[in-house]
Amino acid sequence: MSNPKVAVVMGSDSDFEKLKSCLSKLRSFNIDADVNVISAHRTPDEAAEFAKNAERNGIEVIIAAAGMAAHLSGVLAAHTIIPVIGIPIKSTFDGMDALLATVQMPPGIPVATVGVDNGANAAILSAQILSLKYDYLKDALKKAKQDMADGVAKKNEKIKQMASEL
Repeated sequence: MSNPKVAVVMGSDSDFEKLKSCLSKLRSFNIDADVNVISAHRTPDEAAEFAKNAERNGIEVIIAAAGMAAHLSGVLAAHTIIPVIGIPIKSTFDGMDALLATVQMPPGIPVATVGVDNGANAAILSAQILSLKYDYLKDALKKAKQDMADGVAKKNEKIKQMASEL
């Protein structure tokens, strides 16, 4: 069986820097990323066609990142049944405009939304969705959670030591 495939779509090439954590995290889970720049406003027909053809093209989850009006995830979700995860990108109003535009979808057109500029969480959520089909991801996700817990335990011990030395 081939690796799962996720589309990572950004509204502008200026969003790429903020998506590096997403792409890196997807790679760490052996999830292939099909990366694209598609604008909901400047190339709306391309956005619709991309979403309509995503399933046929082997895409199993779409991650859409956009700032300001942030309509990209909603436009893509309107044209597919594939899960869409929106990443609001901070550009104006500390990203609150993008967050609200991404999360406030009408009934019937859901977009899962992660925090502003939080591409890593979008990748993890993608892995969680895909783990329903790809069993290897369950173990990878469990290991990632254990690694986080181990990291917190180490920090706790370090802080306890520092506090005892005061």
